[in-house]
Amino acid sequence: MFKKVFPLSAILSLRFLGLFLVLPVISVYALELEGSTPLLVGIVVGGYALTQALFQVPFGAMSDKIGRKPTLLVGLIIFLVGSIICAFTSDIYTLMVGRFLQGAGAIGSVIAAMISDLVEEEIRGKAMAVMGASIAISFALAMGLGPVLGAKFGVGFLFILTAIFALLAIIILFTKVPTPPKIKHTYHEKAKTFDILKDPNLLNMIIINAMQKGLMTVAFVLIPIILTGEDFAWQKSDLYMAYLPAMVFGLAAMGPAAVFGEKYNKPREIFLLSIALFIGSFLIMGLTTSSTLFIIGVVMFFIAFNMMEPLVQSMITKFAKVHQKGAALGIANSVAYFSTFIGGTSAGLLLGFSDRETIGVSVAITATLWLLWTLKLQNPTKFSHLYISQDDVDILKLENLENEHIAEWYINESENLVIVKYVANAIEEEILREKISK
Repeated sequence: MFKKVFPLSAILSLRFLGLFLVLPVISVYALELEGSTPLLVGIVVGGYALTQALFQVPFGAMSDKIGRKPTLLVGLIIFLVGSIICAFTSDIYTLMVGRFLQGAGAIGSVIAAMISDLVEEEIRGKAMAVMGASIAISFALAMGLGPVLGAKFGVGFLFILTAIFALLAIIILFTKVPTPPKIKHTYHEKAKTFDILKDPNLLNMIIINAMQKGLMTVAFVLIPIILTGEDFAWQKSDLYMAYLPAMVFGLAAMGPAAVFGEKYNKPREIFLLSIALFIGSFLIMGLTTSSTLFIIGVVMFFIAFNMMEPLVQSMITKFAKVHQKGAALGIANSVAYFSTFIGGTSAGLLLGFSDRETIGVSVAITATLWLLWTLKLQNPTKFSHLYISQDDVDILKLENLENEHIAEWYINESENLVIVKYVANAIEEEILREKISK
């Protein structure tokens, strides 16, 4: 599994490392550019996410038609061009264009779908957790490195690094990433958006993913501007003192959360705890007059984000049927990126006419409503999988296979296998095998 997943995770983590590097400092630096306003700064912080949202589904469709690898190459080249434009801008509008281009290379759901193609379903949750963990690690590393490198070399240097990361990702794509198998599922119709949204658990995961990403950009508009503003009067070069401990504690929390969520099948509990931490973090950052308490609020935010990140994509694939996985990931990521843009834009807008106390309390109230909604989430059912050669299967029996404990079946044409997904403690494998054998 790791040989298949690590190259794709490396591509995604390099891309996100580039995006995340600028997040801790971009709002305070963008304020100094020609034509800058708080609203435009908010759009710049979350701008990449708007084009991510718009292009997630088209990139997914493109990957189905021309293949995963060519689609990933197109996305990485667009991301590279956007990073170069951002690196050499001197006004807020050109920076905005570069950020929009960075997001237009929307390859996240393509990579997630490719992992689903390459990895057997019973270990796919672990594969998605690896992918989520790689994003969380990139996030944590960027929080420590971004403020330090930005203060020493400037934000333009961070965007140059991002372009270099894109080139490295392209090299990995063509030297390390395997070609996925061809999968034929049991469903003749395409996945319908309504079918995905009417599943309460998938809908909950879409909302969780969206809220997590939206709060991320709210935080990264507010944190550097508040710390360098009149309340605390920090220098930009001092921002690492808030982000570094947050990085350390965020990384420390990520592992136990992933184990508890995946191994013990308790993601619901992890999500609820994370949301509670989000609520506390924004209340502290909004209301405190102590820089120490403000840093504690930042640390709480990072812990909450990193506890969620390894689990979100994994849970979406667990709740979705095989023919829904690509569409569900595409919808979830599109909504999340749109929420990211709204979060940054709203935070910039609020900064123009409100104070941080009001903003902090407002975000905390919104997160409390999110917590109450998430109480409805269920932990996923644990399934087992029967693998049987297609040559040994009576297709007529297979097509008429009906049982309340059988979730679905599908065919891996590349390996000539029929895979049946069933509830392990409700039906015996040998009985199931007899039902479909010639």
